[in-house]
Amino acid sequence: MKRRNRRKKPNKLILVLLLLIILLSVILIVKKQNKEETIDTSKDLQQNTVEVNKVDEPNVSQEKTTSMSLIMVGDNLIHESVYLDAKRHANGNSYDFRPMITRIKEKVQNYDLAYYNQETILGGTELNLSGYPTFNSPYEAGDYMIDAGFNLVSTATNHALDKGERGILNSRKYWDKQKDVLVVGTYSSKEQRDEIQIKEKNGITYTMLNYTYGTNGSKVPTGKEYLINVWPTDLSINAPKKDTKYQAYKEKVKQDIAKVRDKVDVLIVAMHCGVEYKSTASSYQKDEAEFLASEGVDIVIGTHPHVIEPVEWVDNTLVFYSLGNFISSQYRDSNYNKLVGLMSSLNITKTTNEEECTIKIDKIENELIYTSYKNEQDRSNIQVIPFSHPDIAKYLPKYESIYEIYKNVVQSYDKSMYVVPVYEK
Repeated sequence: MKRRNRRKKPNKLILVLLLLIILLSVILIVKKQNKEETIDTSKDLQQNTVEVNKVDEPNVSQEKTTSMSLIMVGDNLIHESVYLDAKRHANGNSYDFRPMITRIKEKVQNYDLAYYNQETILGGTELNLSGYPTFNSPYEAGDYMIDAGFNLVSTATNHALDKGERGILNSRKYWDKQKDVLVVGTYSSKEQRDEIQIKEKNGITYTMLNYTYGTNGSKVPTGKEYLINVWPTDLSINAPKKDTKYQAYKEKVKQDIAKVRDKVDVLIVAMHCGVEYKSTASSYQKDEAEFLASEGVDIVIGTHPHVIEPVEWVDNTLVFYSLGNFISSQYRDSNYNKLVGLMSSLNITKTTNEEECTIKIDKIENELIYTSYKNEQDRSNIQVIPFSHPDIAKYLPKYESIYEIYKNVVQSYDKSMYVVPVYEK
């Protein structure tokens, strides 16, 4: 649990009123003293004095507390087998992903905010659907997540330019229709990119920023850098401080943070970076986390490695280095590392009084989730199951030993990070 105090700036009008009140009080006290000196304090008058019991005014506290909850999952990675499975659910008419995540929806709808990373572009069928290596997903891949309750979405990923500029524009057109969802990372114009998007829930204001390390070699059109937020890293270099391009973009990120930091209670940054299939944070991820913490970011959410990485506090900033995959049909190895992800949650409490505002993040829980499919030859019947759900034993018989592996990964930087226990038979 960490707290972040933000002292309120004094209001000039209030200061002037306080000075006037003090001045009037002094005048009244002087007048009262003069009047008492002229009153006859004889014994007879004292005997006729009636004592009145004063009733003390109640001590009304000006402190106010409110809270909101947040749940997070990782990459929504729509392989061809995933959208073909969704097509079967819809009986060939459109795409229905909802049956895949019914057990997740049960949990997500209990939270105020729900985050996920849309790994693949939602360019729609008009751009021809496709899987690896250049993805394009149907709009329904966003519909089912919104239906489940997700309302925070990052879209700056290494696959965001798989269908070029038109892919981003199609995707953004879709997302712009979702009025209750905060979507960041890719944009249709410079004005949209520069807009400060502030949301509010239960009296707590928040926003999110999002960056990707790169775009798989696809070039952002010259003069249209607004299309996607890039904070490039050279994964072949293990020393971010020597990477001049990385440092130059860091200044841009710093400016983005400065624009919003004092305007919201909670600032989240979603980072799409790291080394794929590696269960420890890279030097770039560590450097980014330290930098974002120094700039006052409250929560850093990492995606891209497709496997779980540790969770830790960096000063007052809570960092999830990688939540792994949420849904995919990647290869199933002996440790299921690409099919086991994190579903993490926390509570944010805001306490205000006349002088300061305090933001507290606590009740951090990390739950393992498993994406199941039929077999390597037929990757259908896709289901996402929490390890605490009774069905986990049916879909992943060795779930208890797998749980121990990834519990150790989550806690490898901070042993106090809570991992939700498995379902007990």
